[in-house]
Amino acid sequence: RASSEHQNAVTKTTSACFEPSLDYCVVKIPRWDMRKFNTTESTLGSQMKSVGEVMAIGRKFEEAFQKAIRMFDDSLDGFGDIPSYVDLDSDKALETALAEPDDSRVFAIAQAMQSGYSIDEISDLTKID
Repeated sequence: RASSEHQNAVTKTTSACFEPSLDYCVVKIPRWDMRKFNTTESTLGSQMKSVGEVMAIGRKFEEAFQKAIRMFDDSLDGFGDIPSYVDLDSDKALETALAEPDDSRVFAIAQAMQSGYSIDEISDLTKID
């Protein structure tokens, strides 16, 4: 069949050749390799400290985010894994990691969710809405 005979999967009203299907999400995560630079402070601010970035594409945010996490550190299976170099053994360490932006904050958020923190508690600590 000609492409004009295929229905657009997103709009369900136009043909596939009429417009591109924009049904994907892109996630980019900066790479901060603070472990390579012993004298570098891991707290993030306005100063550029990224040594690169990873980018992932998926049909939904969750899929793209999982792919980006796996590319960020290939020893991880996704958002729920906490790298061995991230020390979040106590509630105090976890809450500090949530409150102070650094290169391992996304893993602190994962740990908080696994530990039963509510979305509101995480938002209050991180100031992420």
